[in-house]
Amino acid sequence: MNIIVKPLISEKMTRLTEAAAEPKLNRIQRNKGIQLKPANNRYGFIVDKRANKIEIKNAVEKFYDVKVIDVNTMNYSGKSKNRYTKAGFIQGRTNAYKKAIVTLAPDNVIDFYSSI
Repeated sequence: MNIIVKPLISEKMTRLTEAAAEPKLNRIQRNKGIQLKPANNRYGFIVDKRANKIEIKNAVEKFYDVKVIDVNTMNYSGKSKNRYTKAGFIQGRTNAYKKAIVTLAPDNVIDFYSSI
């Protein structure tokens, strides 16, 4: 069974990953002496719907050669989509999928863009 379907590269996940890579303070925050939270170091993947957290952890560790600390999963069921057209009423459903958010050890990084 192929556990990892594809990495999740969206605006939200990119923002989360970039914030972990290089957090910045503005001038007012620096003057107040505000400390930043430690980086999350989280990455998202679309995974097989039947996979559990242990299988996802082992697959990511083996494929990317990193140390996984935590795995959070979310199931998305297919939603019903209906619309009116010239030809009449069209019904359909979106695909169901499972999303996994993987937290890595602080010294590990996954580079999705290295092969581009």
